[in-house]
Amino acid sequence: MPSATVSTPGAPRAIGPYSQGITANGFLFTAGQVGFDPESGELVDGGIAEQTLRVLQNLRAILRAGGTDLAAVVKTTVFLVDMADFALMNEVYAEIFGDHRPARSTVAVASLPRGARVEIEAIAALP
Repeated sequence: MPSATVSTPGAPRAIGPYSQGITANGFLFTAGQVGFDPESGELVDGGIAEQTLRVLQNLRAILRAGGTDLAAVVKTTVFLVDMADFALMNEVYAEIFGDHRPARSTVAVASLPRGARVEIEAIAALP
C-alpha cells in the first residue's frame, strides 16, 4: 500500500525536513507536535496545561486532514521536559481523549524545540 503525506493549515507547519503526517498500511503516523499556535507559529502562552491542549488540538487537525480522528488513535508517545508536569498533562490528555484509552508511553527528555514543555506523537487507524 503506498504512503501519502498529510498536511493541514490547522496545525503548525513542519519546522524541519519532515511531514505533519504520513499514511501507510492503514495507519496515520503523526510527527510529534508541540504547543505551537498554527497561525502565529509561536508557543502558546501559559504552562503545561495550555501547551498540552494546543498539542492535542494540533494532533486532532492532522488526524482529521488524514481522514481519521482521536477516537481512532491506537498509540501515543508523550515527551515531557519535566516529569513534575505529568499530572497536569495527564488531566488535559484524559479530558480530550474521554473514554478512549490508546496505548501510551511517556518519556522524560532534556529539552524540546523552542522551549516547549510537552510533545506528543500519535498513530491512528484509518477507516
